[in-house]
Amino acid sequence: MATAIVRSGLRSARRGGASVSHVSPATKRSFASSGHHDEAAEASKWEKITYAGIATCTILSIYNLSKGHPHHEEPPPYAYLHIRNKEFPWGPDGLFEVKHH
Repeated sequence: MATAIVRSGLRSARRGGASVSHVSPATKRSFASSGHHDEAAEASKWEKITYAGIATCTILSIYNLSKGHPHHEEPPPYAYLHIRNKEFPWGPDGLFEVKHH
């Protein structure tokens, strides 16, 4: 393809014409950012979608948080859950907390 472009440029230089070749609109390359969509309208559309999404998520969050959640009964204090046969080396209060009696 590059050789075709060079040959075309040489032919037009021999003829003494301008080196700018005329490209038909059918062979002109169009990029994704140019063309059919109006960028301001597209940005406005996505801004509206974003605000609608924020409002929807806020309403659903408020609804879910206002329903509350079920409270379960406290399980019985099974003896095997907190077996301490001897004191910890740092004492009965725990390593970092101090329990006032």
